[in-house]
Amino acid sequence: MRQLLFEIKENRPLTKDIMEMVLAGDTSDITRPGQFVNIKLDGLYLRRPISVCDSEEGKLTLIYKVVGKGTEQMRDMTEGTLDILSSLGNGYDTSISGEKPLLVGGGVGVPPLYMLAKELRKEGKEVSVILGFNTKDEIFYEEEFKALGCEVYVTTVDGSYGIKGFVTEAMKEIDYTHFFTCGPEPMLKAVWNASKTSGQLSFEERMGCGFGACMGCSCKTLTGFKRICKDGPIMMKEEILWKD
Repeated sequence: MRQLLFEIKENRPLTKDIMEMVLAGDTSDITRPGQFVNIKLDGLYLRRPISVCDSEEGKLTLIYKVVGKGTEQMRDMTEGTLDILSSLGNGYDTSISGEKPLLVGGGVGVPPLYMLAKELRKEGKEVSVILGFNTKDEIFYEEEFKALGCEVYVTTVDGSYGIKGFVTEAMKEIDYTHFFTCGPEPMLKAVWNASKTSGQLSFEERMGCGFGACMGCSCKTLTGFKRICKDGPIMMKEEILWKD
């Protein structure tokens, strides 16, 4: 973890509430897909954790949903610098994916799967991707995943685009060796229940510090208590204990 300054290069809307921000700076510490950064914003005490969508040499891409004061402030930024704690979290492990990994993302859980898909495609894997949204107007990054050579399935709850229903509908007919998923907890639990293989799930939690000092995001697992921000946010399917 390092505290770094990144320069804002672009900040554009992808949908009504989803923004894509491109930053320039030192990305050398970001070594795995699924990691996140913690952003300091003027006038706000706690930093805002945002998943890394993509990281290349000197270029960082973040996708975030505008939901409160912090992200509203970010939405209005067109230039300047951001104070960022970089390379937080453990990230996904691609070495255990097998030859046909399945990536399942829901809403703002989609962004970290893009860098993951890039890594898996570089490793020569046949990657299937399920992108889940409520309605057609919320869809983003479908074409970006296709451009990587992934087999892409889109589900919408209202049936306005793609497969009608939840992401688990699309999972039924796909042959895969391992799954990776990120999204809201009800979706993660549904994917966990529907899955036919081992897999890795990325969890969201309210974070005080973002790097494991405050213990505020601890959760109980089969292998003991873990901090979502430091020991996670990625957890193996086999260690998860679901809350009642």
